Amino acid sequence: MQAKPRPSATPEQALWAMDQLIATHLVGQHEIAQQVGLNVTDLTCFAFVLQAGENLLTAGELADRVHVTTGAMTGILNRLERAGYITRRPDPADRRRVRVAALPDAVARTREIYEPYYARITALFADYTAEETAVLHDWFQRANTVAANYLEEHCRTD
Repeated sequence: MQAKPRPSATPEQALWAMDQLIATHLVGQHEIAQQVGLNVTDLTCFAFVLQAGENLLTAGELADRVHVTTGAMTGILNRLERAGYITRRPDPADRRRVRVAALPDAVARTREIYEPYYARITALFADYTAEETAVLHDWFQRANTVAANYLEEHCRTD
């Protein structure tokens, strides 16, 4: 596939487009969380559980990823467990810790909501060459690192 001509854009225009995407995504996450009976933080935590797959995360690892205290994570896990999204399992290497696993029914409910959305987003990649997709992937990874580092430097309160 040959690269399609693209309209030119300045870094400021690209940043604005990114801000619009993030804002739309945040509003969407809030609405989806309401649909499934969770709040956005709980839904985000569940997404990290799903992403981990069989490499179950500890409550502490989840707290770090969601940027909450371990005490707040206990509340999140309690809500997710009561809502039927997760189960806690003792860590085989350290019985004082728990690992968090997604429940199959919750995985199915979540996929039902997100798969059509991700299919539409994935379809956009058909308009890009492999090289352009590689650039997008690189940029998203690097931008995520910048965002995570900024949060660590300027937003952590612990």
